[in-house]
Amino acid sequence: MIKSAVVGVGFIGEEHIEAIRRTNLGWVEAIVGRDLEKTKAKAEVFQIPHYYNDIQQVLENPEIQVVHICTPNALHYPMVKKALEAGTHVVCEKPLTMTEDEARELTELAEQKNLVNAIHFNIRYYPLVRQAKVMIEKGEIGRIYSVTGSYLQDWLVKDTDYSWRLESAQSGVTRAVGDIGTHWMDLVEYVTGIQITEVNADMGTFLKKRKKPKKSIETWSGKILKNEDYDVVDIDTEDYASVLLHFNGGQRGVFTVNQMACGHKNRVTFEINGSLGSMIWNSEEPNQLTIGRRDRGNEVIIRDPSLVYPEAGSIITLPGGHNEGFADTSKQLFKEVYQYIKEAKPDNPVTFPKFEDGYREAKLCEAIIKSQKSCQWQEVK
Repeated sequence: MIKSAVVGVGFIGEEHIEAIRRTNLGWVEAIVGRDLEKTKAKAEVFQIPHYYNDIQQVLENPEIQVVHICTPNALHYPMVKKALEAGTHVVCEKPLTMTEDEARELTELAEQKNLVNAIHFNIRYYPLVRQAKVMIEKGEIGRIYSVTGSYLQDWLVKDTDYSWRLESAQSGVTRAVGDIGTHWMDLVEYVTGIQITEVNADMGTFLKKRKKPKKSIETWSGKILKNEDYDVVDIDTEDYASVLLHFNGGQRGVFTVNQMACGHKNRVTFEINGSLGSMIWNSEEPNQLTIGRRDRGNEVIIRDPSLVYPEAGSIITLPGGHNEGFADTSKQLFKEVYQYIKEAKPDNPVTFPKFEDGYREAKLCEAIIKSQKSCQWQEVK
């Protein structure tokens, strides 16, 4: 078993712990949190041997081979850099960093150190997403004309909804695009094999002020506080964005991200229109992929290892009719990462998203921010 440590034990950190264990390749040896007593309590709940409030304590343990960084965005760069310099493999939450320069530096450092580096673009690991990718590679929808879609959530609809993600000092100057837009852009570039070359962005903040809790609460916790428990603060990150896209093959596209879309808890969708057909996928119904046709009836592909290409079947655990979802995507991603570390063969193909993919998203975010400020098309350099 490959011993690992998870740094940051909020919602997504707990997801990493569970997913690592489900790979049957990894063992969570330690966790790191800001508050030592709270971290101790979580270590007891999850039956994890060691707990710390400083990542350095993890890096001094020679048995720990992999560190998972699940902290607020502002901490990604210093923690990842420290782990790489200590010779530890890293899995990092997205976005990789808050700036393009930081992302480039970490990507180069990981390559120099010859360390395994992965970024948690887990949406790639829904089996029918990979099926769509292989079908496109085999020419089954022909020449791609356009790509559209969205990533919609409603967890920030109320002015009492609050998270560190709302603060640019912790999340970066872009929130909706940086948080969920990066998932969407990585997803469609991965599936289609084409790249975004130009962007034209419109971004908006619907609630300019919010009520910030005077005590810390976890994202997605649903805890209800009283009015006297809040401070009113200004918000400097966007709730919404729509971005027009140009791709390197002449294709066109557009996507919308919105964290104040009532009724959409966490919905990622894409539609890819080609000369022979279209593809439509929705993360809230992840076990089916719709294929649109001009001259015959549409098709619905069901997630079933006996009905999909082997590349998609490799990330299916259960037989058809037994649904797999969000938690399974992280398991499948980490399985590929840990298997790569275990085999220790540098010539093996890398199938998981690397830091260079995080660097790519940082460049896209920089271009989108520049486009918003200039009200013009911006080239992705």
